[in-house]
Amino acid sequence: MSRRRKFWGWGWEDERANPLELQAVEGMIEHLLGMPEITVTPPPRLDQLALRAPRLSAPAALAQLTSDVPYERAAHSYGKSYRDLVRALSGDFSNPPDLVAFPETELDVTRLLDWCTSARVAAIPYGGGSSVCGGVEPDVGEDFAGTLAIDLSRMQKVLEVDRQSLAARIQAGVFGPDLEAQLRPHGLTLRHYPQSFEFSTLGGWIATRSGGHFATLFTHVDELVESLRVVTPSGSIATRRLPGDGAGPSPERLFIGSEGILGIITEAWMRVFERPRFRGAASALFADFASGARAVQRLVQSGLYPENCRLLDAREAMLNGAAGGEHAVLLLGFESPDHAPKGRLARAIELCRDSGGEVPDSSIRSSDLGAGERSGAAGAWRGAFLRAPYLRDELVARGVFVETFETAITWDRFEALTSAVLAAAHGVARELGAGSTAIATCRITHAYRDGAAPYFTVICPARRGAELQQWALMKAAITDAMLDHGATVTHHHAVGRDFRPWYARQVPVAFQRALAAAKGALDPSGVLNPGVLLSKSATLGG
Repeated sequence: MSRRRKFWGWGWEDERANPLELQAVEGMIEHLLGMPEITVTPPPRLDQLALRAPRLSAPAALAQLTSDVPYERAAHSYGKSYRDLVRALSGDFSNPPDLVAFPETELDVTRLLDWCTSARVAAIPYGGGSSVCGGVEPDVGEDFAGTLAIDLSRMQKVLEVDRQSLAARIQAGVFGPDLEAQLRPHGLTLRHYPQSFEFSTLGGWIATRSGGHFATLFTHVDELVESLRVVTPSGSIATRRLPGDGAGPSPERLFIGSEGILGIITEAWMRVFERPRFRGAASALFADFASGARAVQRLVQSGLYPENCRLLDAREAMLNGAAGGEHAVLLLGFESPDHAPKGRLARAIELCRDSGGEVPDSSIRSSDLGAGERSGAAGAWRGAFLRAPYLRDELVARGVFVETFETAITWDRFEALTSAVLAAAHGVARELGAGSTAIATCRITHAYRDGAAPYFTVICPARRGAELQQWALMKAAITDAMLDHGATVTHHHAVGRDFRPWYARQVPVAFQRALAAAKGALDPSGVLNPGVLLSKSATLGG
């Protein structure tokens, strides 16, 4: 039997936190959150789920592409947000997709969408299911005959490599590790590593404007897209491969970030990179987060553009093993396939020290053994970063509220925003009786000449039985604070269904009408991912 992913949470069925990790998790719960009694909610079992019977069946010509087995329907019911996990752990799978389809070709996708349109079936494009904003949940209302999750995971090949132009034509359903494995023999890499890398797909990254490895310059997958192929209910669209283009609005941009409401991305030409050979890295310690943020501003406005430029506040650094909790930590990294980046690294260290940072000589490393070599604070943080989703599941199962919120803001409003968001988090925690033990941390994940992307983590005791209400209060308070200070509702987690009310406040009404008109032209029956980005009332044909 092949290895299967959990239908209810993050990762593989046969992989869980190890005993040392669980000991650390429970120690944090007891000592930092003041929860001496720990009750563990066991994961749900598939044979215990009372799944609603499918409300439809596929026509005979499509039957071989679809499945109604309980595992697939349960596994495609939710994304991977805190709210999703709480419902899954409680055994609430009351709204599964009626069927799950696994197309193998672009023609299969076309045939599935044709059926959805004619039979009034809501089509939910599905990549890796790592959405943390309700983007893949089949919550479409009562206006449809049923729901079909269209899983692209069998469309997973690198189809063509243009070595001269440093580009590759890639099917949208390929997962991160498999994509990198297929590019490696060519000496190439996409170098796009979101935290969900192991269980997310190229098409999902493009549809949600994913943020990745590069902390500066190529921060989003947008910059890596050269052209797209998209299947819509009104026909297929292929955009032109170009290194740059000034011919009107870019067709690709209509679909990048469209979250599956306009069409299903089937393949893309992506700009790839020579695999890095040389790496230079250092860690800088700052007395406080604000001082570190000012150093980040100086770095990105200097023109150095480090590949890694992550700033962790003191509590964040402590929780991830990057420092002891007394300092904010800035993780710096430079890399190149062609030359040692010693000069850029040396100047970055000078800027950090000029900004009041301490850069221990022991943290400065240079290597020509490849960019995979990491140690010290950067290595500790990277390891914790990749293990975090597994440990998040263990925390939630033990009655801990843990959620993340990310945004972007210009430098002139950065300090006011971060203070307001942290105050909002602690305010809700106090309101819920957990103020004295709530942990709210901040880090900068990506940085720009004109601003940065702060990323907040909130951890506190959950209100057993009322976790979803607690989540709603925290989400509203923090997202309101973001919008009130001129920030965005999301820097790289997408909008989905969960952020849609705030997205409607952020973007101009005229733009919403234009987006609805585009949906009306490409998806006249409104079957593609209803309720994402646009409300049903704003969707033509919905």
